[in-house]
Amino acid sequence: MRVLELPARTAPRVAVLVEGDSDAVVVERLAASRGIHFDGSAGGPELVSMQGVTNIRRVITAFRASHPSTVLLGLADAPEERFVAAAVAGDEVLPDREELAARGFFVCVRDLEDELIRALGTASVEDAVREIGDAGRFETFQRQPEWRGRPRADQLHRFAGSGSGRKRALAARLAERLDASTTPPPLRRLLDRLELELG
Repeated sequence: MRVLELPARTAPRVAVLVEGDSDAVVVERLAASRGIHFDGSAGGPELVSMQGVTNIRRVITAFRASHPSTVLLGLADAPEERFVAAAVAGDEVLPDREELAARGFFVCVRDLEDELIRALGTASVEDAVREIGDAGRFETFQRQPEWRGRPRADQLHRFAGSGSGRKRALAARLAERLDASTTPPPLRRLLDRLELELG
């Protein structure tokens, strides 16, 4: 996985752009289950953690300038869809969600954490929270006045995004629990397209 800078080596055949490290670890693990590895091999696929969706225009511009033959794919959260559409379009008319998908960029409803929680169910996510040693912290979080009595999925979603390193650690555990039947549609479509482009 690479962060922002373009490699000096041979241009990758395909580059997958994701917002941050938690998204990257999920894509990396699911790709590996299909025999696809982002290992830096010449002409192989590249996984790019952009460290924030607002960097996408700069990343796409850099790829188009330095590696114009590289196919760009990506995953986006619905609230940031406009940034992705603008970066993908360049000077063209902004693509809608269907056109974005045709270009290889797939949008998560809300965000990837929400997709994972809905796909796996709250009980499985709570098991993963226990696996990373955060069960006690989650119980404390649930007792906070602003979160007490809220839907369990909302509690888990907010908790997953708080605490140093938790988002990435939990995402890794959840990725291990996914299979063909539970992989959220945006992730499945991204991986299907990646396989197609690698041929």
